[in-house]
Amino acid sequence: MTQTFIPGKDAALEDSIARFQQKLLDLGFHIEEASWLNPVPNVWSVHIRDKECALCFTNGKGATKKAALASALGEYFERLSTNYFFADFWLGETIANGPFVHYPNEKWFPLTENDDVPEGLLDARLRAFYDPENELTGSQLIDLQSGNEARGICGLPFTRQSDNQTVYIPMNIIGNLYVSNGMSAGNTRNEARVQGLSEVFERYVKNRIIAESISLPEIPAEVMARYPAVMESIATLEAEGFPIFAYDGSLGGKYPVICVVLFNPANGTCFASFGAHPDFGVALERTVTELLQGRGLKDLDVFTPPTFDDEEVAEHTNLETHFIDSSGLISWDLFKQDADYPFTDWSFSGTTEEEFATLMAIFAAEDKEVYIADYEHLGVYACRIIVPGMSDIYPAEDLWLANNNMGSHLRETLLSLPGSAWNKEDYLNLIEQLDEEGFDDFTRVRELLGLATGADNGWYTLRVGELKAMLALAGGDLEQALIWTEWTMEFNSSVFSPTRANYYRCLQTLLLLSQEDARQPLQYLNAFIKMYGAEAVEAASAALSGEAAFYGLPAVDHDLQAFPAHQSLLKAYDKLQRAKAAYWSK
Repeated sequence: MTQTFIPGKDAALEDSIARFQQKLLDLGFHIEEASWLNPVPNVWSVHIRDKECALCFTNGKGATKKAALASALGEYFERLSTNYFFADFWLGETIANGPFVHYPNEKWFPLTENDDVPEGLLDARLRAFYDPENELTGSQLIDLQSGNEARGICGLPFTRQSDNQTVYIPMNIIGNLYVSNGMSAGNTRNEARVQGLSEVFERYVKNRIIAESISLPEIPAEVMARYPAVMESIATLEAEGFPIFAYDGSLGGKYPVICVVLFNPANGTCFASFGAHPDFGVALERTVTELLQGRGLKDLDVFTPPTFDDEEVAEHTNLETHFIDSSGLISWDLFKQDADYPFTDWSFSGTTEEEFATLMAIFAAEDKEVYIADYEHLGVYACRIIVPGMSDIYPAEDLWLANNNMGSHLRETLLSLPGSAWNKEDYLNLIEQLDEEGFDDFTRVRELLGLATGADNGWYTLRVGELKAMLALAGGDLEQALIWTEWTMEFNSSVFSPTRANYYRCLQTLLLLSQEDARQPLQYLNAFIKMYGAEAVEAASAALSGEAAFYGLPAVDHDLQAFPAHQSLLKAYDKLQRAKAAYWSK
């Protein structure tokens, strides 16, 4: 068999692919390659997914087909090992009360009487970082996955790199502030750690460059000429009408970061891609392949024009957009002729062991503590790296303002609404409660509750604002119902099925008619049936009377059998739980 070695990897691509694929089969995961893209020479990307659980998927990129597949499989192990596929979901009562929820080496800290953050969680430095005013409560740190207040706060063990001490960090903080940043899997411990640390630098430096509107130095032509494969990719993009800038993002040789920007003159927009690795060539290749990961040339028209509004560019919401899909705003200052830093022909490369030491030294020089959790229970080394103050994707204040457990206490109540028969005022009181607790009207209810509903029912598109329309109908407040129905039509109809959109047009008409005392509803019935269909008229009439206000929401039982998508997710998690139990029992 051919052996293909690429810089930064401790095994041949063929060996990595064969090993990863076999391990997945051994664990009971059946993965398919769903789509491939090769829009320009030396840029490949692939989308792989679990045949039995479409919510488990990853994307891979590389200069060759094999490199892209190895990348996707590595990311798959990274997300399985760190439980990231399940980060947004409630795992149900059985797992919440099982021997362990996340890992057998997790530690539970019962809530205290005064709801302080319990002793033994975090270290002094982390407490000062997350909670400088000492305002954080224990109940804010209950993890979404278990939602188990009786059990307390789940802390996961991380090794503090400065002294190798174990520090327990709440799963809630990890999930809310770090999401997928700093996660990695690889052929060896050092290879994966180098990748994870590089990713932390990439996103930290990217945020600084964007937020501070830093002007970067272009990479000189003679340096670019060392990388003919990258040059060919760029030349093809430029021939297709997309000018490319390749920048040194190291900020004076300090960080192993590259930035490549694509312009789309056809609609005046631009897209900045960032990549990091101790090896300059690897970082450059990653940045160019990232530019087109999951995108064909026809998909390069969805970005935004550069701007002179530095305040808007620096806003945290803009940086979050860049993290999610890189479609955020970029300052024109990035492209200024005179750069803020000189070009540095940097290299931090060596063996993966040397590279790990080199990158750790940069964090030490910045006085940043690094915490690493190692995972080997799936037979592939993976890790999650946290560097408070550098790897945070969301600010610590989100623990108060946008905690992913904020809606957990409402799960049972909201799921019981279809088929409920409360007093009318109880439905209206629930609207008040949603307002008092500060839930954003645009929030999807399934995300608030941590549910995988599948796309074939009303729960999938239900937002808090639409829920308020339903509650107002159930409570008999038709004036309020009209306000929220019109809100729903304005802000949610683009994601509705034609049937649901038609229902809301009919409902709005009936609500408007209900305000017309002089008009007789029966006079219009025939016209309504011809316009909206008998089914919609019947459903909207039942909603108007309060008899069946929760249109298109199937009743949900305690173990969520109504949601096959959630069941497939739990089955996938069960495979992981068995592998963890077997590994930790050795």
